[in-house]
Amino acid sequence: MPTIKTYIELLKTFPPRPITSEEELLATQKVIDSLIDQDELTLDEQDYLNVLGTLVHEYEEKYYCIPDIHDVELLHALIAEFGLQQKDLIPIFKTESIISEVLSGQRKLTVNHIRKLAEFFHISPAAFF
Repeated sequence: MPTIKTYIELLKTFPPRPITSEEELLATQKVIDSLIDQDELTLDEQDYLNVLGTLVHEYEEKYYCIPDIHDVELLHALIAEFGLQQKDLIPIFKTESIISEVLSGQRKLTVNHIRKLAEFFHISPAAFF
């Protein structure tokens, strides 16, 4: 069982600073990963993880251009990211022809489709809007 460190000990082990390079980003992500891999986090570890996560978020906001995608464009990206085929989405859309129509822009996503897609991909339904 790993030793439990207080917040001050965590700060001394890896002092959080604004991230200014890829090397610093990778080092910070390594510490984050080691915390996430634990079964349970203490309140001090959770706070420390939140600080590191904020620093990573700020760096990514500044240096990575993440396009704002939604609706069918988001669905295309999710299908590609998860390596899915249209037939994998039949439980959501009922038929492959409906999936094709949605993906080609001939048909709009319904509220029911969005709800089921959000559950399927484990994302917020708001991501589609």
